[in-house]
Amino acid sequence: MLHQHSIDIVLLDIMMPRLDGIETCKQMKQINANMPIILLTALNETSQKVEGLTIGADDYIVKPFEPEELVARIHVQLRHFSNSDHENDTIQFANVVIDQEARTVTVEKQELKLSPKEFDLLYLLAKHPNRVYTREQLLDLIWGMDEVVDIRTVDSHVRYVRDKLKKAGATTQPIQTIWGVGYKFVWEES
Repeated sequence: MLHQHSIDIVLLDIMMPRLDGIETCKQMKQINANMPIILLTALNETSQKVEGLTIGADDYIVKPFEPEELVARIHVQLRHFSNSDHENDTIQFANVVIDQEARTVTVEKQELKLSPKEFDLLYLLAKHPNRVYTREQLLDLIWGMDEVVDIRTVDSHVRYVRDKLKKAGATTQPIQTIWGVGYKFVWEES
């Protein structure tokens, strides 16, 4: 099937008859290394997780799990792999340019010094203008499911990005607060 069809993502159970999920994952990655694979298992053994991730799995989830967690993990993998497909993915608004491949943000050709998380936050919001993201969604998408981070970390990072854009002379303030919900990116001049 991998030779005949374009597959966006694979949810792969480790315990299967005939060929186990670890070996299946290994063979699938040999055919298409750019296809995200999430392993599912009932066992919560670190050695099995490490083995799965070492042979090429992109994420790992232990059963039983909440459907919302699985959906969030799928979205993270699809976002990661779709972003990596673009050779030179740049976004320009006002006098600001975000270059995803170089992971740079420039204002009037002067590069901003953003932390990796600040860059990821700005890029994600800019990539989906006018879409409102809750703080929880941003935590999942930027910091990941496994990292324990306070919800207000998102607010701090938004403030840092806004301050850095302003100090660099950006003619717009694109990250808008949606009170009681989260944040969105707007293209309008301020």
